[in-house]
Amino acid sequence: MDNKSLMKEWKRGSVRIGSPTNLLAAFTAFLPALWLCITYNCWPDPKVVLAGWGMVALSFGAFYVVEPVSYYAALGMTGTYLSFLSGNIGNMRVPCATMALEVTDSETGSIQAEIVSTMAICGSIITNLIATTAAVFLGATIVAVLPEFIVAGLTKYAASAIFGATFATYALKYPKVAVFGLGVPLILKYTIAPQAWILIVVAVFGSLGWSRVLYTRENKKA
Repeated sequence: MDNKSLMKEWKRGSVRIGSPTNLLAAFTAFLPALWLCITYNCWPDPKVVLAGWGMVALSFGAFYVVEPVSYYAALGMTGTYLSFLSGNIGNMRVPCATMALEVTDSETGSIQAEIVSTMAICGSIITNLIATTAAVFLGATIVAVLPEFIVAGLTKYAASAIFGATFATYALKYPKVAVFGLGVPLILKYTIAPQAWILIVVAVFGSLGWSRVLYTRENKKA
């Protein structure tokens, strides 16, 4: 069986398991609220529910499209299902998958990349589960004895450091895309200052478009 056939079979199995699993998780997320409403007969006004949903959609609606598209290159199809099911995507799953692809020299979109990223994400989920369980029992005690400046650094800059390291990894491999992906949002931020979600959309889809332009140019030269 060639790589194309393997990839097709892999994705078929991924969709067969991943789609119903994620849909089931989405459904079960409503069970605690439904239980409270049924038990105590405290059903909210539909207008309030729709208004709350509308505020969330306006604030985070762009991420429904941006995150799956921007993370897919590192996560792959199976990794995307696993990551959106387990959470901590940007600060845990993407860096782990990126590092795994880097050290194994896997080509994005190949069956090797799919398997490598899936294994890395599964490992991160298990590690995350162990660490989270330990943090429940020990985290508060450890944080309480740490100096204030360390606690402030962990809470304010940990996520930024992770994203920065991930960006640097790809910037070394694709410097032209990195300059565009970082430069254009910075120019927009300090000129017309649009909302944050607009900057994210421009950075993600603009980088994808610029990558396509560079890829086309290189193919024409070849």
